[in-house]
Amino acid sequence: MKIVILDALTFGDADLSVFKSLGEVEIYETTSPKETSSRITNATVIVTNKVVIGDELMSCAPSLKLICIAATGMNNIDLDAAKKRGIEVKNVAGYSTDSVVQHTFSMLFYLLGSSRYYDEFVKDASYVKSPVFTHLSKPFFELKGKKWGIVGLGSIGRGVATIASAFGAKVCYHSTSGKNLTRDYMQVDLQTLLKTCDVISIHAPLNEQTKGLLSDKELRECKNGAIILNLGRGGIIDEEAVAKIVDQKELYFGLDVLESEPMRQDHPFLSVKNKERLYVTPHIAWASNEARKKLIELVAKNITDSTL
Repeated sequence: MKIVILDALTFGDADLSVFKSLGEVEIYETTSPKETSSRITNATVIVTNKVVIGDELMSCAPSLKLICIAATGMNNIDLDAAKKRGIEVKNVAGYSTDSVVQHTFSMLFYLLGSSRYYDEFVKDASYVKSPVFTHLSKPFFELKGKKWGIVGLGSIGRGVATIASAFGAKVCYHSTSGKNLTRDYMQVDLQTLLKTCDVISIHAPLNEQTKGLLSDKELRECKNGAIILNLGRGGIIDEEAVAKIVDQKELYFGLDVLESEPMRQDHPFLSVKNKERLYVTPHIAWASNEARKKLIELVAKNITDSTL
């Protein structure tokens, strides 16, 4: 069995040796569209995170039996073509829930605590010149008593809700599909959530209901001082609108996902003046060491459990 890993760089420094016990392995850090066909020609198994595999590419790999997606989303694979060709497609789920929940709070506390300002105040030696032992130029707040609105109450959203409640926050949620209903937390419409919540976190997939969900109009309905966190998918929040509004209104944004990744060279975030209101991480919420280890274990299990 020949296993071809197409974008191993997305695993970071994680140990991939488990795959070598399953067959002959070829590992590529990254794979461009032009390189894909030649690399999968003799593959029995393809492991991919973001490399797109369509019908035409499948026709270049006559020995292909299994495509393992090292992620939950399956939109980079032509599933109909795979089914027609008798190729199994397997994804993984649940490996990153704890990691994303933790990163949600990491982003929140960075913004809620004015951490950027205070860290720089000490490191640029301003604290050395302070006449008193404490310095309180930037306000920071407690989470207790704040109203937290969650968009997308799946496993990650529920994890966030549980911890937010433990901190004393009042949790409500909005279901974009209208199907995810629970009595554990108050369900509200999107407008109510935007207008009343101090913290808004997004943990929803990108689909017809969520694409462009928060545009300039919706963002301007948010209360002053609100913190908006997107750990779902880029494209749910209008990034052009975010770049403008942080310089016009007291809103704070923590974003781990962008519509186009990596960030494009002319992205408006790079020109924001009120940089302390914007905290962006490069799609890392899913990728704690523990989550990546679990991901690799689950991908390997998908290979061993397949009908090869």
